[in-house]
Amino acid sequence: MKWTKKHLLGLKDLDRNELNMILDTAEGLKEVSTRSIKKVPALQGRTVALLFFEPSTRTSMSFQLAAQRLSADLIQFNKSGSSLSKGETLIDTASNIEAMGVDMVVVRHSCPGVPQILAKHLNCAIVNAGDGCHEHPTQGLLDIFTIREKLGTLEGVKVAIVGDIRHSRVARSNIFGLLKLGAKVTVVGPPTLIPKSIAKMGVEISYNLDETIKKVDVVNCLRIQMERQGRSNFPSLREYALLFGMNRDRLKKASKNLVVMHPGPINRGVEMTAEVADSKNSVILQQVSNGLACRMAVFYLLNGSRIDV
Repeated sequence: MKWTKKHLLGLKDLDRNELNMILDTAEGLKEVSTRSIKKVPALQGRTVALLFFEPSTRTSMSFQLAAQRLSADLIQFNKSGSSLSKGETLIDTASNIEAMGVDMVVVRHSCPGVPQILAKHLNCAIVNAGDGCHEHPTQGLLDIFTIREKLGTLEGVKVAIVGDIRHSRVARSNIFGLLKLGAKVTVVGPPTLIPKSIAKMGVEISYNLDETIKKVDVVNCLRIQMERQGRSNFPSLREYALLFGMNRDRLKKASKNLVVMHPGPINRGVEMTAEVADSKNSVILQQVSNGLACRMAVFYLLNGSRIDV
């Protein structure tokens, strides 16, 4: 199979074969980070621009390292010192950056649909690094890759996504990808954080983590996104932690091989206790490592590279 997509805007746009192609490519590229010289020439002579309009640590650094590991030149956009503060439009800013010879633009923005807009106006490849509450495709890919790596398959795997489903772009990308690859997904949280329309995506809805935890292979705990909510959707963080936080007692109710995940950053004591985050069931740091491999795979495929690494 040959990769044909020009952009990565969301996992909704990819079919099963395309998803597997990214995962398989990531599996091959993961080894690069274990070498004494952690670099291959796959993107040598190419330029990648990172346009991050929202704060980011893991995602920004992961994309930066992914580009560098593939030998690309890198431009990092600084919103505070840009012409946007002088009234220039987003499209004009991006077009001017592309005019400098940029081959790929990685964009994160608080408004859903920004990557799609840029894909319509620019000729270079666009990678969505998270747009509002819409999608976060590379986070979805690294979560799915981690599950496949840990369990050996995705077919029939039961995954619970717990927490702020309403505002989560991570949840949406995970759901799109997991269902296409044969997994079964249950979303869990308080009713105020689970839109009823989510059932149309093909997931089950649960408001009881204690019951759900007994039936699943994987629990992916989402961060409570206070900055997106505008108002509180539950009485207190303490009550949320009591009802939906992963702790030692809930871990005991689950399969001893339960896989515990979190896209980060973790609010320890809210989404999960430190004991769970640091337990043998946790694959949180593996997710970070796998994120680098998955983003390398995305760059590699979008570049159309056929260089033997």
